[in-house]
Amino acid sequence: MVYQEIKRIYKDIFHSYDSPFLEEHLQKIIEIDRYLPYDSTFFCITNTQSLAFEYISKNTTACLGVESDELKHQGMKSFWGRIHPEDIEPWLMALDELMKFTMGEIDITNRNRMSYTWNYRIKHGNGKYVNIIQNTTPLEFDSDDKPIIGLAHYTVLHPKIEMPITATAKLLNEQNEYETKYFNNFSRKLLSDGISNRERDIVRLLVLNYSSKEIAVSLDISSNTVDTHRRNILKKLHISSTGELIGMLKMNKITL
Repeated sequence: MVYQEIKRIYKDIFHSYDSPFLEEHLQKIIEIDRYLPYDSTFFCITNTQSLAFEYISKNTTACLGVESDELKHQGMKSFWGRIHPEDIEPWLMALDELMKFTMGEIDITNRNRMSYTWNYRIKHGNGKYVNIIQNTTPLEFDSDDKPIIGLAHYTVLHPKIEMPITATAKLLNEQNEYETKYFNNFSRKLLSDGISNRERDIVRLLVLNYSSKEIAVSLDISSNTVDTHRRNILKKLHISSTGELIGMLKMNKITL
């Protein structure tokens, strides 16, 4: 998915016309950042209107291998360009569903007490992909009480850790404890909603280690047709091999 298409979808999700005042928030974050130790986390203040980073913490370069000044100058365009291509579609689905849930299910008086978490893979400066868990807390809202300015906290995890793309929304309750109000596994959603019934039949047999020839006999179709379905399945799910597909199914405990 090209950048302009990502930008269009992203701006549709966060569409707004207000310009919140950030100076007070920025000053507090900058003061805190001076005293935080270097570790495997970094944070930014994100602006979903201008698609810019209002502030990027000092740990960013150490975590991502990218100069923070460069990332700030290029904004979200540069950051999006590093997201793993296979993760872009479920990532956008997650953002869209979180926004719909917030606007439809969370009372206006509680939206400033929400916290959102999702994950994806992003390319490190060394060219390898690492896992990112992003937690965003709203700082400012537009006239419709839609969150548009957020404090985003990123945790970097080893690339060998296999993680389905999920999204969570939590509410800070009166006891100052976070309650999970929304959870969705978007790797599972993409798999269950994105393929046809015939393709689903083939996936079930692939999980049972059937060969293309055995699948053809079982479904009374040709081996060439099976191979065509297999290629289409991999293309739809943005994965590179049948082994990766089977691994994703088992990892997420998905039953088709």
